[in-house]
Amino acid sequence: MPRPWRRHAGWLWLSLMSFTTLLILITYETRWVYPEIHAYFSQTGNLTGQQLATRSRGYLQEGLGVLLEAPDDEAAREQAAFRLDLAYSLFDIGLYRREYACTESSLSSLETLSNRLSGGDVLTSAELNRHLLGPIGCLTEIEMDQLDRRSAVTSAFVEDTRRHQGVVLGGSLVIFLMGLVFWWMHERQRRHAERATRESLRWMGRALRDPLTGVGNRSALHEDVLAQTGQTMSLMLIDIDYFKQYNDTLGHPDGDQLLRRLALLIDESLAGQARLYRMGGDEFAALLPCHDSCGLARRCEEITERLREAAIAHPGHPENRYVTLSIGAACFIAGEAGFTAGYAAADRALYSVKEHGRNGWEASEGEAALANRVDESQA
Repeated sequence: MPRPWRRHAGWLWLSLMSFTTLLILITYETRWVYPEIHAYFSQTGNLTGQQLATRSRGYLQEGLGVLLEAPDDEAAREQAAFRLDLAYSLFDIGLYRREYACTESSLSSLETLSNRLSGGDVLTSAELNRHLLGPIGCLTEIEMDQLDRRSAVTSAFVEDTRRHQGVVLGGSLVIFLMGLVFWWMHERQRRHAERATRESLRWMGRALRDPLTGVGNRSALHEDVLAQTGQTMSLMLIDIDYFKQYNDTLGHPDGDQLLRRLALLIDESLAGQARLYRMGGDEFAALLPCHDSCGLARRCEEITERLREAAIAHPGHPENRYVTLSIGAACFIAGEAGFTAGYAAADRALYSVKEHGRNGWEASEGEAALANRVDESQA
């Protein structure tokens, strides 16, 4: 088995083990710990008896107080009967009937008292005490018993929680250590992959760059056009007039310096909105969005105007004292076929400028074309 595959399988195995251990802990907590928490905090089961008994006892005491204050008042009797019915409904549950012997007799007393109130009987204090003190005492007994049960469950819950905490702590420590090992192996693999990616990108960048001027090359132009497939783009082919004569007069080092200077000048003229490429020798290309032929013409004019202001001396120029450019431009729809047609149109426009004496530009979009020639008197 190849060694890189073994390294990959190593940290993958560790990650699977960590995940499996985590699932075991979650299952453990869900299966054993959660039911106990639920039993303690839930609103159903034996532990809720104290709450129901407390409410029932409260209603009985309120009803007793109302009857003692106004035993002859019809409205007071109705109000007391309503509270007794509420207390009865909270008292009459299966838990109390099963586990507390006083429940049946207490419910019977409440039922008798409720019937007499409904029949309009006026009850004396002694009768009220006889009918209500028993249920109130029974409910108090239920409350105390339920509180004792809650305390017992709480103690057991605390004990079990301590035991569970030890298990969870140990399991969490194992997961943490395994995670650290996995992270270290994964990080080492990631850094290795990043170094390889950076190296590949560095070589790709070099392959798509002109080493002299730092702009893109012909391959980069093709890649960028394909990346904009379907978009309306414009291509500008820019040729340095009489560049050979410049080299012959001043030498190739000065010629290289001129190429770098013109690359910067063209980029600044287009306000950084275009991507610039060196197509080889003395020819540059610029790729930018195309809105209309007039806008493309303005771009060409901006370059020639900027070059005119720079007034770069050209001792070997047969027609001018300064460096001049010939520019051909065309709009096209980005894509393989569109780029071929657009490049051909821009190339035809460039040679049209050269045939008419250089030092100018021509921009076209479909059949429409705009051109500008700059003669020596205008330069």
